[in-house]
Amino acid sequence: MDKKRLFNLIKKGEGTKVDYKQKIDLEMESSRKELAKDICAIANSKGGRGYLIIGIEDKTKKIVGIEGKKYSEEQLQQIVSSRCEPPIPVSLEFINFDNKELAVINIYDGPQKPYQSRENGAFYIRRGSTTDTMRKEEIISALQENLNLNLELCPIVKSDMSCVNMKLVHKYFNLKGIDVDDNNIISFAENASIITFDKDSNRYMVTLGGLLVFSDINSLYVPHNMIRIINKINKNFKENIIIQGNLLSMLDNCEDILKKILPKTYPVNGIFEGLRNAVLYRDYTLYYKEIEIILNYNSIMLISPGALMNGKNLNSSQYLKRNMWIYEKLITMDSEERFVNTGRGFFRMKRYFKGKGRLTFVNSIKENSFKIIYPGISLFK
Repeated sequence: MDKKRLFNLIKKGEGTKVDYKQKIDLEMESSRKELAKDICAIANSKGGRGYLIIGIEDKTKKIVGIEGKKYSEEQLQQIVSSRCEPPIPVSLEFINFDNKELAVINIYDGPQKPYQSRENGAFYIRRGSTTDTMRKEEIISALQENLNLNLELCPIVKSDMSCVNMKLVHKYFNLKGIDVDDNNIISFAENASIITFDKDSNRYMVTLGGLLVFSDINSLYVPHNMIRIINKINKNFKENIIIQGNLLSMLDNCEDILKKILPKTYPVNGIFEGLRNAVLYRDYTLYYKEIEIILNYNSIMLISPGALMNGKNLNSSQYLKRNMWIYEKLITMDSEERFVNTGRGFFRMKRYFKGKGRLTFVNSIKENSFKIIYPGISLFK
């Protein structure tokens, strides 16, 4: 590393990929344990190569340098390989900076995330400048990206071919330019991971994603796949409205109902934008939660199961990648093209309400949910 690069890292300060230590004592067990934990956290965090810089006071950020007995890269490799699973690629270098010697541990962006502590089995990650344990959805996201584990393709026990709407399957392949008929549709559906053959029971099961996209009765197997509208503003409709079915039909039905319940002057497209993001990105492994839309006079709240980001800042946090298999199916089959530009949905939502009211986004790691709070209908009468 050249001095200019080191200067820029120090100037930028601590973050998810940079940590400071005043000193480390590799002779002490507690110090070795803490070092492995911090390296594991930086390696699991997104953003490319990470750095642990030794010789800087953690609180004051004053450059003090390292003194006394030095440590070797061999020692470092030994600590990391014996305490992290799988071993994290690291290197060590010493750089003279401001007449002080600093040690820089380079933590490379390896392909085997998430890395785990051998000692306690924990997965660590950086949240800002602090080290924390990874949440379930962060571990799942890392596994999906790096180990090709995809929960959408997991078979759902007790499901079978009878619950699949084959017209939707035919539609999907036709839109992809693939000619299918009754003789080859099963083979194509299996290759696309809509269904999977279970050798133990000698029958086909439907995957989670297959049920969500291609089954009208998926609530028999995944009852948490629903949109619940709690209506407290329009007495012409029920207070508790449940919408179930395949994802696109749920979206269609919910949009139609909201248009009827809400005043014509309300910018309902802003809610539709949040709804389609919820349908696409919600955590479908949370079997005890559903998407909720709570309609009140003073506010409208959309609650999606599963935190959407590692932090709270929409501009700087890393978004969790979920349901990319489902995304490909929806973007292919949706004639309304509602999923073409989902990446900037937050900004479009704000534009719908510009000059009319404020939107609030709440990403809750603790509650494991993402909430959008819209202005109530009282502002649009």
